[in-house]
Amino acid sequence: MTELHNNLKEIRTEHNLSQEFLAESVGVTRQTIISIEKGAYQPSIGLAIKLAKTLHRTVESLFYFK
Repeated sequence: MTELHNNLKEIRTEHNLSQEFLAESVGVTRQTIISIEKGAYQPSIGLAIKLAKTLHRTVESLFYFK
């Protein structure tokens, strides 16, 4: 089975953004961002798009299958 991975933490830190700031920017809790970064939670398509727009990236650059 193919697993969804992400580069969220790396890209977030490149932009010098805290988990809390990113969470507030996309309308979720800090715990949600932590869970996504750890791979414990797969975001909805809508949330993935919000994250990508906030970080000025494509969804594909944030999330990928391995």
